[in-house]
Amino acid sequence: MFKSIRIGAGRSPLTVVGVFAEELKLPRGLGKKDQATLKAALKTPGFKAEPGEVVPAGENHVLLGLGKKDDLKTETLRNIGAKLVKQLDRMAPKAVRLEVHRSVPRSVAGPEMVGQCLGEGMALGNWKVDFFGGSAAKPDDANPPLSVTCDDAGCKKGLKRGLTLAESVNYARRIAATPPNICNPTWMAGEARKLARSSGLRCKVINFKQAQEMGMGGLVNVGKGSDHKPCLIVLEHKPARVKKGVKLALVGKTLTYDSGGYSLKINNGMKGMKYDKNGGIAVLGTMRAIAALKLPVHVVGLLPAAANMVSGDSYRPDDIIKMYNGVSVEVTNTDAEGRLVLADALAYACKQVKPTALIDTATLTGGVVVALGSWCAGYWCTDDGLKKRLLAASGTSDERLWELPLWSEHKEFMRSKHADIWNSGPKRDGHPIQGAAFLSYFVDEKIPWAHVDIAGVSDVDGDKDLYVVGPTGYGVRLMTELAAEYAK
Repeated sequence: MFKSIRIGAGRSPLTVVGVFAEELKLPRGLGKKDQATLKAALKTPGFKAEPGEVVPAGENHVLLGLGKKDDLKTETLRNIGAKLVKQLDRMAPKAVRLEVHRSVPRSVAGPEMVGQCLGEGMALGNWKVDFFGGSAAKPDDANPPLSVTCDDAGCKKGLKRGLTLAESVNYARRIAATPPNICNPTWMAGEARKLARSSGLRCKVINFKQAQEMGMGGLVNVGKGSDHKPCLIVLEHKPARVKKGVKLALVGKTLTYDSGGYSLKINNGMKGMKYDKNGGIAVLGTMRAIAALKLPVHVVGLLPAAANMVSGDSYRPDDIIKMYNGVSVEVTNTDAEGRLVLADALAYACKQVKPTALIDTATLTGGVVVALGSWCAGYWCTDDGLKKRLLAASGTSDERLWELPLWSEHKEFMRSKHADIWNSGPKRDGHPIQGAAFLSYFVDEKIPWAHVDIAGVSDVDGDKDLYVVGPTGYGVRLMTELAAEYAK
């Protein structure tokens, strides 16, 4: 792959021209000089212009298949960008000029969105986990940095935005892929401080002792069994000029490892539990993207970081703990730990941050994977205005959401006989809804709130167009686009 992808013209760039499968004709606006070469390439045997299919056209051009015109969507454009960068990897150009926007109908996307989608796709498709190699690793055969540009100003602007977004997604993917023998709550706090220094964010870390004194029973109990004690990381983006009357709070579950605690995961159930921090990592990547894009909106990111381990000091089923907002919780299952750390962070956000909108994201339940698979995240939302903006952000980012219900019956189901509520019901009925119902006890009813369960979409176990095996960084683009919606 390429060491990096950046905006730049470069010398003798390779020009990429998009063509549709059913037409196989060139778009308007191309220079006459290369028309003959491009038309000849259209007749290349076997070239069907399927999405992402590439065929050389002389020394300085390639044709890029866009598939059938009626099937083209922004999501398709991202996948095409990812396929394109893999083909370019073999050709190893130093610079590329994209002319794809000339072919894409405005009803699908304007030049700026075409550039953004291709930029995101190329950068996401160019990423791989190659930072843990040792003495037996294969030699690094990455190509030099690739410069990408477009003659259209809007397309170039979109390219820049797309690359910026994808860089933050890839940053999040790197943190997510970091194993638990390296990534623990203390290490996470250090990474947050580094990010704050490099991007102009403010960072505060509430340590274990402080969390105890503040009454954060969920965060303290979940993480106290580990040698690496829990903490609450708070990042803030507040530029000089911000949209008045808007303050977003983003909360992300950050379990650097989840053994299940005394409700120990069995068989191979612990494999991949380093990804139980991916909600918090999404918030971390979002804060990076918001700062890089200089969005004029006040945003606070909260990462309750803990490792759910087993020791003589670990919390147990039957424990009753008091949370930050005073709610008492009967622990029925120590493997339902994510909602406990989230609960304290949500209550803290309501009391201390006082946001105008509150969003949490978490790899919370296996039940949402059973319900929705790996095709989308499940979400719950208490406010129509927030829901409208969240769905608009989902439409822009193509990070899909599907709404699930949260009724008063669900909340009542979470009530315990020995405490206010229990952390997991005696039956798995409505399992992902139970998680949302539990969290609702820690959110001020006056604050618009959305809960996003990303358990099925935060990592993939097989290579896809945009993603290789490992973390996807789901949520970074969604929440950044949500912040952009509020900044309008």
